Amino acid sequence: MRALAGAVAVLAAVGSLAIGTASASAASSGSCDPYVDGTVIVVACWSGSSAGTAVGGSTANDACTFTALGELRVKKLGLQWPPPRGKRWALMDCAGGPTGTGPQALLVSDATGEPEVTPQQLLIGGLGVLDVPYLQPATAPPRGKDGLVGLPEWFWVPSGEWHSRSVTVTAGPVWATVTAVPVSLAFEPGAGLSPVTCAGPGDAYDPHKPAGQQHTKCSYTYLQPSAGQPAGVYQASVTVTWRVSWIGSGGAGGVLDPGLAVPAGVTIGVAQAEALVTSR
Repeated sequence: MRALAGAVAVLAAVGSLAIGTASASAASSGSCDPYVDGTVIVVACWSGSSAGTAVGGSTANDACTFTALGELRVKKLGLQWPPPRGKRWALMDCAGGPTGTGPQALLVSDATGEPEVTPQQLLIGGLGVLDVPYLQPATAPPRGKDGLVGLPEWFWVPSGEWHSRSVTVTAGPVWATVTAVPVSLAFEPGAGLSPVTCAGPGDAYDPHKPAGQQHTKCSYTYLQPSAGQPAGVYQASVTVTWRVSWIGSGGAGGVLDPGLAVPAGVTIGVAQAEALVTSR
């Protein structure tokens, strides 16, 4: 996602030489056997399940593929030729997504098929495909129906959407998992009014229960109608804050962004409550 592009740019400094597109074929399980001009490099494909992704979250796994590099290509890239004894050059191609770095040149062991790659290098590919979504909030009164001055406007994210997103990238025994976990909500009322923040996804309003029996910390009370606002509504937003961290083989890991803010815009109509006066 675009919000993680800065982290990708910083981590790219630890990557190997990034070069153009390469073609390779890989099995979905067992071992990856890329073929190029009759040359085969065997690299184990791991599922990434050992990375310990968050319970209840959505996960994605990507096993990198490897393409053998011949002498001419290696020399054009300015790499060492011949390679060190017992090793050969290959392109590691992971699903880098729109912000990925593309294939990287690295050494692969002839004896074991294991690449000389670090978890930090795999993390770059994971960041490229991690999907941190714009979570659309629900409100009560529902959008399209005006609230009333002096009565709280509830906001929350449906429980089915409030879960972690995680991506694991593997290359042989080396792996890296990047995970985004939603932690809090913030409601920006619009018109320069002060926001309110609450932990968690908020509480869903149940229209079948009496209002006096329902409570939430995620609400905002407008004191003025929206009639004087552009288009007659408050241009509000609900922002979800995510904590983005990663772990990798060999004990690598850490926090990448403790507060990644992802907003979603909402329009709120607020009407003036009318008092009913009767006379006898």
